[in-house]
Amino acid sequence: EALIDDKREKGNRNEIEGKQILGLQDVILPDGGIRRRYGPLWFRTYRYLQLDIETGDEALAVEDVYGLFTGYPFVEKAAFASSDTTLAGIWETGWRTARLCAMETYFDCPYYEQLQYIGDTRIQGLVSIYNSGDERLLRNALNQMDQSRQPEGVTLSRHPSYTPQYIPTFSLWYVGMLHDYSRYGREVDFVKNKLPGMRQVMDYFRGYQLPDGSLKDVPHWMFTDWVDDVKGWVSGVGPMSDDGTSALLDLQLLWAYQLAADLENKLGMKDYAALYNGHAAQLKMTIQNKYWNPARKLYADRAEKDFYSQHANTLAILTGMVEGMAAKQLAGQLIADTSLAPASIYFKYYLHKALIKAGFGNDYLNWLDIWRENIAMGLSTWAEISDIDAARSDCHAWGSSPNIEFFRTVLGIDSDGPGFSQVKIEPQLGDLKKISGSIPHTNGTLSVSYELVNERWNVQIELPPGTTGVFVWKGKRMALKTGRNKWII
Repeated sequence: EALIDDKREKGNRNEIEGKQILGLQDVILPDGGIRRRYGPLWFRTYRYLQLDIETGDEALAVEDVYGLFTGYPFVEKAAFASSDTTLAGIWETGWRTARLCAMETYFDCPYYEQLQYIGDTRIQGLVSIYNSGDERLLRNALNQMDQSRQPEGVTLSRHPSYTPQYIPTFSLWYVGMLHDYSRYGREVDFVKNKLPGMRQVMDYFRGYQLPDGSLKDVPHWMFTDWVDDVKGWVSGVGPMSDDGTSALLDLQLLWAYQLAADLENKLGMKDYAALYNGHAAQLKMTIQNKYWNPARKLYADRAEKDFYSQHANTLAILTGMVEGMAAKQLAGQLIADTSLAPASIYFKYYLHKALIKAGFGNDYLNWLDIWRENIAMGLSTWAEISDIDAARSDCHAWGSSPNIEFFRTVLGIDSDGPGFSQVKIEPQLGDLKKISGSIPHTNGTLSVSYELVNERWNVQIELPPGTTGVFVWKGKRMALKTGRNKWII
């Protein structure tokens, strides 16, 4: 994927002087015949290829060396263009990364594990829906995650996999994936059939809750994010209280309860919805009492209130721990307070969702520094972690979240009903003066365009047949009809 120097550092991926390859290799022993052909038995992903040839008594003729692209047959059906030409590079790199991380399943990276992790797949699935409209691989992933559930109720962190691995927090993200699919996917009944398995996941966590609702002593790897060189974080696990509890874990469980309750209320059993809402209400009170620091106006990572992160406060906004002006003030600290443990390129998906929810969506395009840095460092796909030079994998699709938010946030195209049956279009254009795009929708192509001319906006929205919704501009709501909708604002 990348060349390394004598210090085993990658540096700019375009620079090759003084660097060498350290990676997978094949040894081919020719038998002296002519027109021999060799190909690996499984695909290989690479940026650079090196041939070292040692001949014996006879010369060797190399007729050709070539590669064939291999991957799941996603078709790019979305379109995106804007007056900021740098966004096209981010869009293209994100789509390339997403394609390279999909084959017979999604996987985290094509060079190393090639495994379908839930945390990665949640983001990859939404990229697929917005960019291609092809959700077959996503439904396959949800099936496999459901099938990976163990007798005690928890899913595996990745599946299929010869070696089982448990990241219980990813089981909570699985609940989030089901909720995502219920909003953006075509087959709502598909989610309904997954609710019995979801209940087993929630029961698993209920077994590790203290009387006040806090999680304690959940076994296995309770991963939240790759936070580099920050005190209190170990192997992706955030700081834990002396009593074994954690705001990060409690907040992730709270969000799962809320999403599970919403799914049950709309697709399942009202009694389960009431049960989950009750657990969520108790947990909200506990989180507020245990982790909120009124002096700093932040949620701490643990009860001792000595560690703070973007992660805990991101989740606090997303779970409604704070709302309205309080949420906006907390979001402002997420942006300004550099002492907070920072979200990686992966968890920025959630950080950005929180900032957008709190009212900062018009600033979204100002938050793309890590993606611009990847491109400046010569990467053609997104690195696994924010520390680009220390990244092991140079191709991780969990970094492709801009390929969602360019449409959902900037162009404003979002689901407003089960199965994308209704749409809400609320653009957050920042400083852009001209932008347009389209996505594949269940009923056809949905397109929007915005252009500022003489201090007035020309707005055009085209909905596919049988689709209606609402257009929101600076708080004002306007009905959308099937077909073309035009305004000068």
